[in-house]
Amino acid sequence: MPHLTRTGTAPRISGGERLGVGVPGYGHPLLARAEWAELVRPGTPLHWAVLNVADGPGSRPDPHCLEAAGRLRNARERALHEDAPGDAVRAAGGRLLGHLNLAGGRRPWDELVADARSFLDWYRVGGFYLGRCPTDRAALPSVRRLTATLHALAGESGHDDGSLRIVLGHGTHPHPGYAEAADQLVTFRGPWTEYRWAEVEQWTADYPPGRFAHFVHGVPRTHLDEALRIARWQGAGTVFFTDRDGQKGQTDPFATLPGYWDDIVSRIGPGISE
Repeated sequence: MPHLTRTGTAPRISGGERLGVGVPGYGHPLLARAEWAELVRPGTPLHWAVLNVADGPGSRPDPHCLEAAGRLRNARERALHEDAPGDAVRAAGGRLLGHLNLAGGRRPWDELVADARSFLDWYRVGGFYLGRCPTDRAALPSVRRLTATLHALAGESGHDDGSLRIVLGHGTHPHPGYAEAADQLVTFRGPWTEYRWAEVEQWTADYPPGRFAHFVHGVPRTHLDEALRIARWQGAGTVFFTDRDGQKGQTDPFATLPGYWDDIVSRIGPGISE
């Protein structure tokens, strides 16, 4: 089991609660048809999926991305109106997030705002994933300003139903103040060899598990249950585990379906008893 900085014997998520899947960003819908199709399959416990057309929304609306975005919205609408009773997790989440690359806090403000407007106007996203988000205290005010601006833009566009979701893609534990700047923080992104011994920072215990997400690659099928237990113990409410490891020419292990996708769906969907 992983080394934890917190004390106590109870997991942060009880056995009766559910994890959900967060997809950091599949390939382009034209090339990753199977991946995007799986996200709208009834019963998939989807919290959110990130759309990244060309390190952002691209220069013009992409017809394949428009189609994928529409299908995700329709699937969520069916779940919200109880036309798909097995999609309770999707009804609570199921959003498409536009990818904004913060470049560690170095991205020009006007570029970020322009990309956000394009995502809202073209793809009617339900939130934003702020990739390469800074982690230090000095950058916190600018990130807070950005997240507030994103909510305002969504309201102006008429696409915000009051549930716009913003996820900060740190990939590690940031300064605690970031927890108040967005809905969710990615506090781990990396290989299984590190995750199984990862430490969780004490301040995360002050927040419910829905506030954190973990992305882990290189997880063997035989260790999938262990990885899910670690996520629960460390308070992650959203996960993406894959057996892909980024080797053999594959630069992004999260860009395709894991080989055991059906196993993940079956384990996460009904919940896991500890």
